[in-house]
Amino acid sequence: MNDVRVVAAGDAALVAEFDDRIDVSVNRRAIAVAQALRHASLVGVRDIVTAYRTVTVYFDPLRVDAAELEGQMRAAAAVEPDARELDGPLVHVPVCYDAAFGPDLDVVAQFAGIGVREVIDLHASREYRVFMLGFVPGFAYMGTVDLRIALPRRSAPRTAVPAGSVAIAGGQTGVYPSQTPGGWHIIGRTPLALVSLDRSSPSLFAAGDRVRFHEVDRAAFEQIVRAQEFVP
Repeated sequence: MNDVRVVAAGDAALVAEFDDRIDVSVNRRAIAVAQALRHASLVGVRDIVTAYRTVTVYFDPLRVDAAELEGQMRAAAAVEPDARELDGPLVHVPVCYDAAFGPDLDVVAQFAGIGVREVIDLHASREYRVFMLGFVPGFAYMGTVDLRIALPRRSAPRTAVPAGSVAIAGGQTGVYPSQTPGGWHIIGRTPLALVSLDRSSPSLFAAGDRVRFHEVDRAAFEQIVRAQEFVP
């Protein structure tokens, strides 16, 4: 497997690029390379970041020979990844698809030519993969959604999307971990805290995780919120 492309991103980062598509096997390769490089504990490497199809290695140019690092990245990319070791746990996410939490449900339904009930069923009917985290801490880019509800991003982003908002854009779905501007279509909200410094791993999600969304009503939503508030 020698189809990796390694390019420089300035004088202190190298990027390993794989096939240009949203694909589970491609993402597994990126995660495998990142894990191999982390386990190697390379001197002078500052950070290793995975994305859908890339691995970016940030390093100290005064301590690292870029050509040698590129060779190490290519060597890691040549190893066939083991899917059993690269797919994370299944994370269950409760979602309330109440109209107050999903202001774009009607828009999605009109785009798909179906009812709101079917939009909810389609979104909650499949298992998603966390391809990467980014945008803001804890935001997981997941895919892929049913093509019938894979509408493009909003033409005018919102200036403030509430924390916990579940949204879709294109073939992706995700959950906003904090209030932030955003241009995805909001179809519901989860009561879960997606980022917490009280956990050993602050983010609820990690690249490679599998995710299932489960519908809950407003009463169950509020109950989960209260339960989290009183966790010691």
